[in-house]
Amino acid sequence: MNMAKRPKLIVFDLDYTLWPFWVDTHVDPPFKKKSDGKVYDSHSRHVKYYPDVPGILSSLKSQRYQLGIASRTTCSDEAWDLVQLFEWDKYFDYKQIYPGSKTNHFTAFKNQSNLPYEDMLFFDDEHRNIEDVGRLGVTCIHVADGLTEACLKMGLETFAKNNS
Repeated sequence: MNMAKRPKLIVFDLDYTLWPFWVDTHVDPPFKKKSDGKVYDSHSRHVKYYPDVPGILSSLKSQRYQLGIASRTTCSDEAWDLVQLFEWDKYFDYKQIYPGSKTNHFTAFKNQSNLPYEDMLFFDDEHRNIEDVGRLGVTCIHVADGLTEACLKMGLETFAKNNS
């Protein structure tokens, strides 16, 4: 398939999109990376992400996509700590991590990037966020069981189809 039209900005939610938990309820900071290279919470529980995520982020960045995070969590600092401990911060050009409407996050992305909403692709597990952000003109993809290669491929194909 020829995907001539590519998104200029790809944005990801965090909770239940890049990792399988809510950072404000299911894990307990502070977080620490131990000598085994894994991240643990304050109760020594291994904090995991969805398996495809590191490869997806690395691949998208190597293809020169701009990437962003949009998270409504009340635990902004803790979420960013995990992004850094997972060594994902190098991939993200934009981050909006604070409570409130995702439309506020996307208004900020538009202002920071000078990109129209139609050039953005968004992945999230919550239907209300998909609906709110979709009304702005962003191509939105519902993530049912964490971000996977198949989900990403479907998102890129949907974006290309929506913008052909």
